[in-house]
Amino acid sequence: MTENEVCYLLPVHQSYKAKENTTRNFLRKPEWLKVRLPNTPDFNRVRGILSRHGLHSICQEARCPNMSECFQDGTAAFLILGSICTRNCRYCNVAHGVPAPVDAEETGRLVFAVESLYLKYVVITSVTRDDLPDGGAGAFARAIGALRESRPEIRIEALIPDFQGRSAALAEVIAAGPDVVNHNIEVVPSLYPQLRPQGSYETSLGILSRVGWVAGVISKSGFMIGCGERDEDIHGLLEDLAAAGCQNVTIGQYLQPTPDHWPVRKYYHHDEFAALGQAARAMGFRHVEAGPLVRSSYHAAEALRR
Repeated sequence: MTENEVCYLLPVHQSYKAKENTTRNFLRKPEWLKVRLPNTPDFNRVRGILSRHGLHSICQEARCPNMSECFQDGTAAFLILGSICTRNCRYCNVAHGVPAPVDAEETGRLVFAVESLYLKYVVITSVTRDDLPDGGAGAFARAIGALRESRPEIRIEALIPDFQGRSAALAEVIAAGPDVVNHNIEVVPSLYPQLRPQGSYETSLGILSRVGWVAGVISKSGFMIGCGERDEDIHGLLEDLAAAGCQNVTIGQYLQPTPDHWPVRKYYHHDEFAALGQAARAMGFRHVEAGPLVRSSYHAAEALRR
């Protein structure tokens, strides 16, 4: 797959039996999961505004497979606090290392970009910043507050890291007034040691549980499948999220960014995703997005409207 290609699901009715490439130990992507990024005016306009104002989007940094759809709709999930993460999860394509100091002018550029794009729903997320005393919570609060002041009618989703479990950091973000607080659980708990060794499943559940008790704020999470989990692991994870008061959930196919990342163990058929979505709704989730290309910000505005 070339760098300007991403995975995209086309309607199919037959199951796909992946062939294993033993030399690199990963499953070949089926052809119906590939598409080239478009070269449309809307897509280039969003990308150009982000570039001109020195902003990053998780869409680009993580090579999100929905980037073309979202950019053509004039939407983006903004990545604050730079593009260098202090953690190195084996599924993630975001660069890791030593981040630069916090940019004091980033919030102003973010507000200007949102106004230029005429957005009504904004997702603000960040790399994990374990180097900061508050984990970056203050930057989230400043961005949310500035957007509220600039455009009071805007709806805001804060897609937060775990802040190393700091209750005060989470409280600061919630106090800023986001409509949705999203924290991705990412993978089933049995895979945390291999895929997310610097994270904690219990800490992430604790964050979602605390958000779930806040009136007027929607608690949201998401995770990937295809990493080697069992069916019972997936259902157990959904049960844990429901018990934590999580209201919205996204379930997507893990797609290996590069040969150096964790290999895909299985490509789930869209019928399997449909069954998982049905099971999640039966558990009481308010809104469920489940599909091969679903990511945490997919149809986020539509979920809030519903």
